[in-house]
Amino acid sequence: MDPVLTLRELNRATLERQLLLRRTSRSVLEVVEHLGGLQAQTPHTWYTGLWNRIEEFRAADAADLLASRGVVRIALQRSTIHLVSGRDCLAMRPLVQIVTERMTRSTFGRRLDGVDLDELAALGRLLLEERPMTFADLGKALAERWPGNDPHALGQGVRWLVPLVQVPPRGLWGRSGPVAHTSAESWLGFSVPAMTPAELVARYLGAFGPATVKDVQTWSGLTRLAEVMEAMDLVRFRDAGGATYYDLPDAPRPSGDVPAPVRLMYDFDNLFLSHADRTRVITPTGFTALSGFMGTNVMPRAILVDGFTAGDWTVSRAKGTSTLHIHQWEPIADLDAVEAEARLLLDFLAPRDRHEVAVHDRPSRG
Repeated sequence: MDPVLTLRELNRATLERQLLLRRTSRSVLEVVEHLGGLQAQTPHTWYTGLWNRIEEFRAADAADLLASRGVVRIALQRSTIHLVSGRDCLAMRPLVQIVTERMTRSTFGRRLDGVDLDELAALGRLLLEERPMTFADLGKALAERWPGNDPHALGQGVRWLVPLVQVPPRGLWGRSGPVAHTSAESWLGFSVPAMTPAELVARYLGAFGPATVKDVQTWSGLTRLAEVMEAMDLVRFRDAGGATYYDLPDAPRPSGDVPAPVRLMYDFDNLFLSHADRTRVITPTGFTALSGFMGTNVMPRAILVDGFTAGDWTVSRAKGTSTLHIHQWEPIADLDAVEAEARLLLDFLAPRDRHEVAVHDRPSRG
């Protein structure tokens, strides 16, 4: 029989891989690559994800990497925008291309009837490499060639067919800019071999394991990974319900008794989005609280206490004072530790403001 992992052991192993049991001295680039990227469809909230994981993190360190093309923001896993290294951008995109294709065909396929896809890719690439463009501008330009088709669908077709990065100043800390794109190849100026499915699985397990086949498929958007994982040199575990978990042989698996510090997570942190079974970090009360956010177009910024969800946090600003609001999903025993972490986060988010912390006894939504 495969060894059994308890829920707390699974939780602590995942937090260890996610660099959330203690902050690391690794560089921003090393952390981004270790994590297989950070989900980053919002321009700036992912900076908090790095602050949670890196000792003495400075936003400028990540912003400088984005400006110098060391990291990029591109649609990858689940066809969502991720912050990844330039190397991973080029290595991962061919493998997960099918995910973007599947989603684009489902949504826009009929609106691309009559369009030669090879010609669309070539013209879209030409236009975007001449100058970065928003999808609105790209769609208008493409509609001159295909006047009978929906300009938005044409732009999304290029997003599927050509790896596109969002160019700065979009995503730079403290700055803004249009959501303008160019091709990853022209932006980065080098090439690397495509990642294999086994390499992608190994990267995932290193950052999110131990995990089931469904967990890996949830993170990547890929299917049919069972045969890939069965062929790899992996160790196997099971949970109390009998589900099979795979892991890298030498990956850390701490005791369930290892302390887990308070962490104030950002809204799209992959910790909460990359497993089919999210009970390793989300409590039953947490799932109830999360239901209040459904349909609001808002993702909560969850608070971890002892490794599991205990609340969410928001920030308001008025007259030079930034207030971090702690919204308890259930009574938090060590509220002092949460408030202390909240003040440290305010030092990062709003260093020039006065700071206050407020506590509320219900989720911020619902």
